[in-house]
Amino acid sequence: MGLPMHWLNLHHLQYFWMVAREKTIARAGEVLHLAQPTISAQLRSLERSLGHKLLVKKGRYLELTEMGKVVFRYADEIFSISRELVDTVKGGSRGTSSRLIVGVVDALPKFVAQRLLEPALKLPEPLRLVCREDNLGVLLAALANNEVDIILSDAPVTSAMKIRAFNHLLGETTVSVVGVRSLVQKFQQDFPHSLDQAPFLLPDRHSSLRRDLDHWFELMKIRPFVRGEFEDSALLKVFGQAGEGLFIVPRALQSQICRQYDVELLGQIDSIRERYFAISGERKIRHPAVVAISDSAKRDLFAPETK
Repeated sequence: MGLPMHWLNLHHLQYFWMVAREKTIARAGEVLHLAQPTISAQLRSLERSLGHKLLVKKGRYLELTEMGKVVFRYADEIFSISRELVDTVKGGSRGTSSRLIVGVVDALPKFVAQRLLEPALKLPEPLRLVCREDNLGVLLAALANNEVDIILSDAPVTSAMKIRAFNHLLGETTVSVVGVRSLVQKFQQDFPHSLDQAPFLLPDRHSSLRRDLDHWFELMKIRPFVRGEFEDSALLKVFGQAGEGLFIVPRALQSQICRQYDVELLGQIDSIRERYFAISGERKIRHPAVVAISDSAKRDLFAPETK
């Protein structure tokens, strides 16, 4: 029985993978202990065998072409599995695991992201979870280039973004105002009007929650005393735990957040609803881990709220 018609040289693929990581042939050569002409020749051979240009010169560095990005992702997967194979044979692992690469929009609260992803790690089959955080635009580009499997976001993709992607609503929840006990006791009477001039820690203006809050404050004629604005929701909660101001949390996670950060409920804002989405390149979710995330979110995390 002969070899397959298209036989991929894994040495050539490894040299390409290293050059793509290091951005220059010189640095890749130092890592691989190979001369630059040797690596250049192997790269040309790989490109000829695949029939595509994989790297282009941009200034002092090499950048991946569109096809190069696809090949790099496959190479990353191949060498990851290769390392797991060696570990398994040597007894360092009981078996291989599938991998789920998740793009997490930076405005999405870390607590929400962790709770959404938790069911994927509880599946019977082992899963390696890879999380990449950035703004929605960057992550959508990564999704289009097959660099992430799914995006978790607090806002849907719109037609104005001009990218083929599909929104899958995971759930929605109203929000709660929480803070340390001394602040809650000080502002609990006549809520929500008591919030006028109350100290607040708010998400930055790029988040959909901040826009909704600003609109609600204006509607209610409330002028909060903004003590801080934060891109990182986890850092915001640490300041809240220290008593620097009141802050907003999803009602669906209110109990857990209050326990973890030793804060108490001041009141609920039923007119503001946070919505969370899984964004994929496919109309129907197929990845078992993403199915588990979606099913658990709808069944448990964002089950219909009761008064």
